[in-house]
Formats: sequence, C-alpha cells, structure tokens
Amino acid sequence: MDPTLHDSLDGQVALVTGGNRGIGREIVGGLLDEGATVFAGVRDTEADVPEGATPVELDLTAEATLTAAVEDVTATAGRLDVLVNNAGVGGTGSGVSDLDTDAFDEVLDVNLRGATLLARAALPHLLDTDGGRIVNLSSGVGVLSDPIEDEMPAYRISKAGLNALTVSLDQTYGADGLIANSADPGWVATELGGPEAPRDPATGAETPVWLARFAPGSPSGLFWKDREVIEY
Repeated sequence: MDPTLHDSLDGQVALVTGGNRGIGREIVGGLLDEGATVFAGVRDTEADVPEGATPVELDLTAEATLTAAVEDVTATAGRLDVLVNNAGVGGTGSGVSDLDTDAFDEVLDVNLRGATLLARAALPHLLDTDGGRIVNLSSGVGVLSDPIEDEMPAYRISKAGLNALTVSLDQTYGADGLIANSADPGWVATELGGPEAPRDPATGAETPVWLARFAPGSPSGLFWKDREVIEY
C-alpha cells in the first residue's frame, strides 16, 4: 500500500504518551523534526523531554488526567491532529494460570484501558481536523495468528486488545476521516525490552512517525511493521 504523506507537519499538533524515554522519546523527536508542535505525555512534568516538546501531565491509570491532558493541549495549541498511544508496561508469568491479578490489572490499565480512554478524550478534536490520526504502539506478540498463551500473557492480551481498538476506531470513525493504525516497533532495547534487544529506540520509532504523517485518504485500520502491513 502506498499512503499519501504530509510533506511537513508544520502547523499540526501531536500528543505522545510516554514521551520522555525509549521509543516515545524518539517519536517525539521525530515529530518535532517533521515540524509538528509536540506535547509529551508524562506522569511528572519535571521529566526530561526532547528540546522543543512541551510536557503535559498524563497518567494512563488515572482517567481524570487523560481528559485534562487533552484539554491542556487543545487550550494551548488550539487543535489536536495526532495521538500516539506509545506508553506501555510489560508483564510476567509463564501462562494464564501463573497470572497475578494485581499485575494483570496494571498491564491492562496502562496498555489497553488507558489508551482507549485517551483515544475517547481525543476523538472530538481529531475528528474536527482534516485526517486526524491515532497511532497505537502494539507488538508482534499480540498477533492472534501466532500462539498467544506463552510468557507475559497479560502483555500479549493487552496488545491484541490494542489491535482490536485500532480496528474498532477505523470501522466506527474511518468514514468521518479518522486514520487509525497500529505499529509493531520490533524488539527494542528499552527499559521494557531489555538491553539484549536487537533494535535501538530510533529504529523502533521510524514506523510510528511515518504513520503519523499519513494524509487524508491513507490506509487505516491496519497493523504495520517496518512500513509494511502485517496480518494479525
């Protein structure tokens, strides 16, 4: 598929969750390089974010901060064109029988519930612009065609759910101009991915930044890795 890309994001506004480290930090930097005005969602507004980005308080486990963050962005910048649901946590356990309930709730709260509620808060503004975009950072472990019950079951379930969110957004709002896609950044050497991962955060950020550049009429409701559609 050959999407049409914005040549520049000058004049457009983006909100990136987890924008102070790892892949999220690189996404913030990439969007700044494309000319966007970027707000980095962080739990602590004293966190170090890339120069040129504006930190905004956002805790995916606290619903009130999600609405407030979107209100802060739109009150300051006057619009919202791109939401990147990047922030996420991992998980433990060798299978569902090994799940810790509190840990399970935390993973789903951050990776799926929080991302969904933030998308809900952002939707009115994204639909009010021409070709608003949502980019969900998913994972290859959330692909249903592969065995899903393995290590980190909560993480796998949350990422499969995030892909379902992408499809739901596209099916419900695609006709109104929303462009929603998921991205698999690959196994990246971050705090979550671990130091043995073969990819660096900059590589993991490339496809999400590319998806954030999709112009009206571009593909939506799909799962991408290295700028190619993958089945899920």
